[in-house]
Amino acid sequence: MVVLKNLHQELSRFRLRVLAAGAFVLFCFGLLVARLVWLQVIQHDSFAERAETNRIAVVPIVPNRGLIKDRNGVVLASNYSAYTLEINPEKVTDLDGTIEALGQVVDIQTRDKRRFKRLLDEAKHTDSLPIRTKLTDEEVARFTAQRFRFPGVEIKARLFRSYPLGDVGAHLIGYIGRINQAEKKAMDDWEEEDISNYRGTEYIGKLGLEQAYERELHGITGFEQVETSAGGRAVRRLDHRPPTPGNTLNLSIDIKLQALVEQLFGERRGALVAIDPRNGEVLAFVSKPTFDPNLFVDGIDADSWRELNEDIDKPLLNRALRGTYPPGSTFKPLMAMAALTSGKRAPGTVVMDNLTYSFGGRTFGSPETDRPGPKDMRLAIVSSSNVYFYSLANEMGVDLIHDQLAPFGLGAKTEIDVQGEVSGVLPSQAWKREYFRRSPANQKWFPGETISLGIGQGYNSFTMLQLANAYATVASGGQRYKPRLVREIEDVVKHERRRIASDAREPLPLRPADVDVIRNAMNGVTLEGTSRQVFMGAAYQSGGKTGTAQAVGLKQGEKYSSIKADERKRDHSLYVAFAPLEQPTVALAVIVENAGWGSASAAPIARRVFDYLLTGTYPSEEDIAKTQLGQTFAPIGTPRRAADVPLPGQPGAPGAGASAASAPASGASR
Repeated sequence: MVVLKNLHQELSRFRLRVLAAGAFVLFCFGLLVARLVWLQVIQHDSFAERAETNRIAVVPIVPNRGLIKDRNGVVLASNYSAYTLEINPEKVTDLDGTIEALGQVVDIQTRDKRRFKRLLDEAKHTDSLPIRTKLTDEEVARFTAQRFRFPGVEIKARLFRSYPLGDVGAHLIGYIGRINQAEKKAMDDWEEEDISNYRGTEYIGKLGLEQAYERELHGITGFEQVETSAGGRAVRRLDHRPPTPGNTLNLSIDIKLQALVEQLFGERRGALVAIDPRNGEVLAFVSKPTFDPNLFVDGIDADSWRELNEDIDKPLLNRALRGTYPPGSTFKPLMAMAALTSGKRAPGTVVMDNLTYSFGGRTFGSPETDRPGPKDMRLAIVSSSNVYFYSLANEMGVDLIHDQLAPFGLGAKTEIDVQGEVSGVLPSQAWKREYFRRSPANQKWFPGETISLGIGQGYNSFTMLQLANAYATVASGGQRYKPRLVREIEDVVKHERRRIASDAREPLPLRPADVDVIRNAMNGVTLEGTSRQVFMGAAYQSGGKTGTAQAVGLKQGEKYSSIKADERKRDHSLYVAFAPLEQPTVALAVIVENAGWGSASAAPIARRVFDYLLTGTYPSEEDIAKTQLGQTFAPIGTPRRAADVPLPGQPGAPGAGASAASAPASGASR
């Protein structure tokens, strides 16, 4: 069968197919050209910038952290450089295997691995993390020779914080540590400029002045623009801006005095704050026991943290700032001042002290050392009469006591220039209603609760900082200041010093005659009263008041002697004082926990502080050892010139003396 083809039709179909294929090819080429124009013309600048970024890296340069010095220029916090071995987890395929292999090159302990794992869990970014810090030169050389085996691992030079005096002044200086997730989250609320300034920064102030003055100490971050190889290693530097070191803090603290007081406490617990009443500068800020802040700089290990955190003596508690205590009889001069100011009692008003005071069917007693007889205000303070101040508290009432003494800063934060201060309690009826707001049955203030307030017990609870600040106000005749630890801030680049004056608050309108009554009565305490043995032979006149505060409440009918055997239930020993008498340059408050009478443990420490500041003398080794045990009153042995005694850790520095192996001796006076 013969098939006839239509050649014209076949040719038309062929041409149509060729045209369709050609159009498709042209369309594809058009797409390629359009994409090429998009990439090479329209997006040229963007991709060129990204390509340049791949070739050029901007590396932040962390500034040197500012120094911290005492008032005499002694360095309390400094920096040193050391090499660290760091791993970038994103560039390592087998992390555990890499760490094991590194352990054959450098010494990597179990604690190093635990710290690295903790940092890895906390890290949300790709920064390298240290597996070993403070490498020796030999370790640096060994790793450098085998670096090709460890992609993603490198050695970096880092600055480390150092506290040369160890545990001396640790609570006031504080420490730095690696920035944690909570702190990173808080940084999100910072200004963009501040956030940029912390790029590359891994450590931040955690406590004390390191935390409070973080922005001053940190400095300004610099940068380095470098050209990198395909492997990410720097080839050459293209541009840089050097970092600006942090400012130096010059403190009002005399660190030698601080070290002396800490040594005088020995193994005992307590706090001391000494303030210059003329300007509010803090001269000593002691909390015992203390700790070594160097433990925290590189990340404290689990064993050391457990030891500090579970220690029954609570070495991490800043007792000067956060420890609140009933003031005991140290409250009595302030009660007398409140009575004079309010007109509730005149200096010559006599109260018959029969050693007991009855109110509401309850009898309030006096210490065994009290003597009966008529007492005016001066004698009541000198002899520490409980009955006189029981009756005064009853006459004044809780709200008048509160209103008169709140201006002295009791029961409120002093706003000192470190964080974490607590307010304590100066009670009032309004305070009790608020405190027991969830228990309406306990909100009513009972008149019987007022009685114990007069002798510094009951709800009264203050820090040593508050008491020292209150007596600084008394010593200055009513002038008030916000206490400060930092005297000036020094710009190390411009070599300029900015004085940080203590903020002067509105003076209290105390009558000079009333102030003289309190000063003379407190002077009498040191001449004929409860601290006369301590200040015997002093080359200056001072005012003071001993105090003995209950650590635990006594049950009905229970005698103090029944709990005396338990060391942690014994009364606290307190002393408040100022000197010299006529123109005071120092006011202080000191507590020795569970040490008994104020004259036996707290007052002797105060005497040696005054001797140091006013006469330039330093106690003998024998005296220090006895004072640590609560077995001294006036100094014993031959005192030394304070200028001749080196600081702790320096050659010839005084030792710790005898350890407190026995309980503080009970004195004959309070």
